[in-house]
Amino acid sequence: MLNARTFRNLRILILLLILLVVALNSWLSKIRTTDWQEPLWVLVYPLSGDGLPDTQTYIDSLAPDTFAAIEVFFAREAARYGAGSGIDDPVFVQLAPQVLSTPPALPHNPSLFDNIRWSLSMRWWAWRNDTWQGPAPDIRIFMRYYSPENRDRLAHSLGLQKGLIGLVNAFASESQQGQNNVVAAHELLHTLGASDKYDLDTGLPLWPEGYAEPDRVPRYPQRLAEIMGGRLPISNGWALIPPGLGEVVVGPATAREINWPDSAPLPPNAKVLAGDGI
Repeated sequence: MLNARTFRNLRILILLLILLVVALNSWLSKIRTTDWQEPLWVLVYPLSGDGLPDTQTYIDSLAPDTFAAIEVFFAREAARYGAGSGIDDPVFVQLAPQVLSTPPALPHNPSLFDNIRWSLSMRWWAWRNDTWQGPAPDIRIFMRYYSPENRDRLAHSLGLQKGLIGLVNAFASESQQGQNNVVAAHELLHTLGASDKYDLDTGLPLWPEGYAEPDRVPRYPQRLAEIMGGRLPISNGWALIPPGLGEVVVGPATAREINWPDSAPLPPNAKVLAGDGI
């Protein structure tokens, strides 16, 4: 019969083996999702954040082409960088059935331990509440919608590289779906290893890596937003969320983080991108 010391050592060994498997799986997932040899399959799972009728009506109206702008954005930017040669559509987005459960809440002012525990809880929740009946996707984005009548500031959206999961807080409005897609693309890039390029206190893009045209003269207003910078700088101290992905690019620093070449020419006029109609 095992004594207490042996049993404790056995538990530690099992835990270390589990952590090793998780770490190895995360490492393999990072390599696979950023080698750009095959298209990434992304599933979007809608859910209601407030249970209001108008939110549900909007969720019921969602269609696969609601998120087509995300595919166009990645195809355009990958082509601009010459990434994923031979792949016309590096990201393929599909709509999954609605999720009825509520994801775990991130604690206020979380510690490192709180973040780790929440990450594990989120991955467990995503697995338990997967409404998709087909093959497993590469990345799962949970779009949590709120009524546009909600005047409260939405909670910060999140993207987990370990687990390849994004949680996007969005407004249930067709007029704001363009901005929703910007946030979704931002969190999708987090799952691929891209880092934020804005000041966490002010929300303003960091110069130069958070600017689409850091060498532009005059610097303001910028014509385009860098996706991980999050906002379009209008003047020093003022930046707006772009209306859609037609006004957004992947900057060189972000490209480097997701294993794309880190240099690509910008179009001479922002209208080249805005003309995408996304």
